[in-house]
Formats: sequence, structure tokens, C-alpha cells
Amino acid sequence: MAVALLSGSALGQQAPAAPAAPAAPTTPPPPIVIPDYKPVTNEMLVKPADADWPMYRRTYNGWGHSPLKQITTENVAKLKPAWMMSTGYSEGHEAPPTVVNGIMFTATAGNQILAIKADTGEILWRYKRELPADMLGSHPTNRGVALLGDKVFWMSRDSVLVALDAKSGAEAWTVPVQDYRQGYYANLAPLIVEDKVVVGTSGGERGIRGYIVAFDTETGKEAWRTFIVPEPGQPGSETWPQPGDEHADAWKTGGGSSWITGQYDPESKLIYWGTGNGGPWMGDQRPGDNLYLTSVVALAADTGEIKGHFQYHPNDSFDWDEVAAPILVDLKRDGNSVPGLVHASRSGVLWMLERTDDGPIKFIKGTPYVHETWIKSMDPQTGRVEYNEGTKPGTGVVGEFCPSFWGGKDWPPIAYNPDLNYVFIPANENMCTTMQGGSVIDYRAGASYTLGTQGNRSDLYIVDGADHIGEVQAWDLNTGEKVWTHTFESQNWGPLLSTAGGLVFGGGTNDSKFHAYDAKTGDVLWEMKLNSGVIGVPSSFEAGGKQYVAVQAGWGIDAASMQTRLSAAYPDRFKPSATVPTGGVIWVFELAE
Repeated sequence: MAVALLSGSALGQQAPAAPAAPAAPTTPPPPIVIPDYKPVTNEMLVKPADADWPMYRRTYNGWGHSPLKQITTENVAKLKPAWMMSTGYSEGHEAPPTVVNGIMFTATAGNQILAIKADTGEILWRYKRELPADMLGSHPTNRGVALLGDKVFWMSRDSVLVALDAKSGAEAWTVPVQDYRQGYYANLAPLIVEDKVVVGTSGGERGIRGYIVAFDTETGKEAWRTFIVPEPGQPGSETWPQPGDEHADAWKTGGGSSWITGQYDPESKLIYWGTGNGGPWMGDQRPGDNLYLTSVVALAADTGEIKGHFQYHPNDSFDWDEVAAPILVDLKRDGNSVPGLVHASRSGVLWMLERTDDGPIKFIKGTPYVHETWIKSMDPQTGRVEYNEGTKPGTGVVGEFCPSFWGGKDWPPIAYNPDLNYVFIPANENMCTTMQGGSVIDYRAGASYTLGTQGNRSDLYIVDGADHIGEVQAWDLNTGEKVWTHTFESQNWGPLLSTAGGLVFGGGTNDSKFHAYDAKTGDVLWEMKLNSGVIGVPSSFEAGGKQYVAVQAGWGIDAASMQTRLSAAYPDRFKPSATVPTGGVIWVFELAE
């Protein structure tokens, strides 16, 4: 059943003092079409059934790993489509198919959610939310839903949190999170933390002040809101320009978006969330380290208080968002096993950190996983980096740096196999940027707030002699060493899935292929050309006793932008992005009988 609603009212500008109350449904509810839906409990999220994929990365630790092993290295070559379905939209498709008890819920481009019978592809209900006519077109994608009780939670692109009845697709409530007219928008999958649904915001390129915010799952009432950029007097504000400085108001438009879903540790009750870069891009317009930009922050689940942080690089001027949250996995430190955090950063470093029960985050190790030129030194105790001369751009100052402003890895998530203790990274190698900030930008609500309009440059280039860009890498966390790399001439924007069958699945290349790799060796054991490039997050589930692998195909967003930049700079090597087919399709694969 389709439900189409006009957008709700919006909040005020940067920090609303009195958030609007959740809105009641405005249309008659559709009929119940999943009468036997089994409510999702917190226990089901803490320890999911092997058959299910109930959240963005399946588990709170963010591993992106399925314990299912019917599909193995020995039989994966028999993989074939079980069913496929067009979503009706052609923009970039990035959300994982989320599955509980044989019911698939997936968000797509076009600001819609589908409920589907997971083994057959039968659509059970469809919800679509119409966007305001004056809504900016930034990043028209969505990265998924969250489930709890009998509700499906989802962020509409106009920064409205929506709770739907899972059985019918009817609205339970909606609540505006921020005012889209101020440059805020949203496309991340919410995170359920006990009785709260936690979300963040996009819009760092438009002079927003980023935040992470929690709402009550039953009522939609706001529980807490934590800003990534502290206001004067708050902890961390000392790392921003102080009163009397010409840039003293930089915190008001300082960026710090948080547009990828975080992780959660149910034992310590801490949420781990990655944070974005600053606004505007040039750090000399906001002197200081600028906490808590380009960091991982540890938040108390009940209050949202920042209990710990680690900043990957201070005073970012490279457009290196670090919004992908690190995975939670045990690591070796001084001969002991400690609770750890592992993050393949946009800046091209594989970070290994130690998390603690009370919040502080400690440095263990940082190892470049792609070619980098920006690190002069890294403090062995704290992990703080110093920049090589000539690499950091500024206002009227050229900086030349590797990896490029798209990073060694952008938002697509890594995956982890606990049997091998391997982490898998979808990387882009051999790419660099020459960048210069232009004239100082005057902030205008909702307008671009990045490089300035006069005298700016942002050139993308490939390292001389490089024969490839895209990679899938495997790193052994026992040794801290890379164990294999599979390369592609194309760029790679493919999120990864690990399975207990010894496989790694991912797409991301401009040939529209979806691949299955041997987790031990990196050999491609199966691949299939789909209708479009695959930048969606894969998942795996079981229904009727059979294992399936699911993914959304649908080229677009930054993968297409990178293709356009590469084809302009290297027309002999890269075709225009328009040559990569578009069109959203949900693909579900099974083993041939």
C-alpha cells in the first residue's frame, strides 16, 4: 500500500530551544498486510538470529558479517538471481536490505521505503514521503531503516524522522529534526539504542552546526541533542577561535555533520559515532584543532554526553569527513587483549584504538593503507599527526596531498570476519588532489560553504605510473599487516559484506559487477554484471531454510562524480559517468539447485 504525505513543519535555525511535537498521522491508515509480524525486541538487536539482518551493519559492533554459511567458497560459483525488483528511481541506491523473520524493509532513492516478502520479492507495502518544492537536491539517496517493536524508523531527506507501523506502513508519528531551509538534510539509517532512536545530520557543505540527536521510540519526544561543534564555554570550545578573534563566530557554522550510522556497546552503554569535516573547508578560517570534527566520539546513551573522543586529524582542510564509525573489536595491546576500535579513515590511515568502559579513547596504532603524502609525524603515545609542508591547503594557499579529497575510503563501510580476524577495506589508491581555498565566504543559510567563489581550485589526479585505482584489501588484526589486495582499474565505491562461508561480497566498480571474493586469498570466485553500478550495502539473510545475499544496484552520487572528474582529466582511460547505466534494482541471490 502506498502512503504519500506532504512534509511537516520545520524547526528554527541552528539549535532549537523547543523542538516541535511529533505530528499525528494526517491520512486514514492503510490495511494491515503483515498480520503475523513479530515485534523486534532489544534482545533481538543485541544478539540477532543468524537468519536476520536487523540493522544497518547487522550487529551493534558494525562488523557487517553474517554467520550464515550455506553459501561457501566451494559453491558460490552456483549463485544466481532468486528475484529482482525495480525501485522506480534512478538516483544512487545505498541502503542495505534489512530483514527480520522473512520480511525485508529497505529504503531507496526517491524518499521511499518498501516492505517485501524476502524470499519471493512480493511487495507488501510501499511508503513514500513527498519532499518540499524548495528542498535542495544534495545527495538524493538514503542509507536504510531501523526496527524496534512494531515500528520501522527512517529519516526523510528533509530532516524529518518518521516512525511507521511495520504491519501496514501507516505513519505512527513524524517529528522534524531540523530546518532543511538552513542547509540540513538527512540520509542515514537510524540507530536503535534501547528505548531511543538516534540519528545525525548531513549538510556539512552548507555551513550547518552538526549534531547527534536521540528520540523516544514510542512517542517521538526528543531525549537529548549533542552538537559536534561546542558552543563557547562547553568542553572542546577552547579548540575553536575565542571571543575577540576575527573568527570568533566560526563555531556557529563549523560543520561537523554525522551522516553515517554509529555503533553501540550494550555493556558500557556507549555510542560511537564518526564526525565530519569543518565549514568552510579551509581551516585557516577557523584556527585551532576544532573538536569534535573529524573524530570518533563516545556518547553516553542515556544523556548524549561526550565521554571520550579521538581526532584523526586536527583543523581539517582536506574535506576528509570521518563519518564512518569504527567497528568494535578486540585488539592486542602490550600483549593483552583490549576492547578496540578499528577505522579505515578517509585520510588513508587504518587506525587501531582502545575503548574504555568510562569513555576515554586511547591510541594504539595508525598505519597508512593507501599512498599518503600528508603525514610528517605521528606521536607514538597520542596518535596526533603533524602535516608535511605544502600539503595543507588554505585561503589563497595551494596544498597538494594524497589520498585525494575523496579519501583512501569514503563512506562505504568496511567488514570484519571474526573467524579469520581479518578486516576488509574498499579502498581507492593512487589518487591525489591539488586544492586552494578561494575568497573568504560569507555565510548564507542553505548555500554552499566550502571553498569560496574566487581563486579556488580542486584538481584530482592519479599518481604517475599507477595502473589502478580501486582495491579491496584484507588486513590481519593479529599482526596489523595487510594480507592481500585485489585491484581494479576502476574506482571502488562498494560497501562490503563478510560471511561465515569464507566470502566477502561487494560491488563499487564502473563495470556494474557484483563480486564474491575468497576471504583468505582475495581471489574472485564469482561475479555478475548487474543492471547498474553497485554502491549499495550488501546483506545476507535466511528464509525458508535457505541463505540469500541481497544488494541494491543503482549508480550515482559520489561514485558518479568521481567518474566524471576522472573522465575529464583522463579521457583515454575513463569514459564519462553517463556511460555507466543507472536505475535502482533490488537484487537477491540464491544457490542454484
